[in-house]
Formats: sequence, structure tokens, C-alpha cells
Amino acid sequence: MPTYIILVNWTDQGLRNVRDTVTRAEALDELAEKHGGKNERLYWTVGLYDLVSIFEAPNDKSATAFTLEAASGGNVRTTTMRTYDQAEMSEIIEKLG
Repeated sequence: MPTYIILVNWTDQGLRNVRDTVTRAEALDELAEKHGGKNERLYWTVGLYDLVSIFEAPNDKSATAFTLEAASGGNVRTTTMRTYDQAEMSEIIEKLG
């Protein structure tokens, strides 16, 4: 299953509701399942981003639906990156001319 790294920042609303962040994170597991995915890891971070998620989904459309629905609550904004493991990158390199 494709893997995505999701960089998350709290919105002003999310920061006002920061005490609920763990509860909201638990709800993400159910949301991930709804979209056929799995939230593999979620880290609260210090620095440029407030959270970092390692997320698996069956395809880009499912991952996009997940991030859109997660952000629709107004507590977060996301930046999503599709990742490739070593085997996948080897296949990509083989396609180069």
C-alpha cells in the first residue's frame, strides 16, 4: 500500500482546542479505516510543523479524501507527500533512459 508523510499545522481553532489533540488523534484511526487506510504513526513535533503522520492508503484518491476530511474540521492544515521505499525507487530508476 502506498505510504504518505503528512505534515500538519494547527490552525488558530486547533490551537484553541489543543487540549483535545489526543482525542482528535484517536478519531483519525477510525477516519483512516473509513478511507481504506491506516495511520501508521503520529508524532507531535516542535518546530516548523506541529504533527507528522505516517499514513498508508490504497491510492492517492483515498489519501486525499482522508486529508480533506481530517482538515474539514478546521483544526489543522496539511501538506501531504507521497513516499517510495527502496524497492519502489529501484523500479523508478530502472525506467530512466
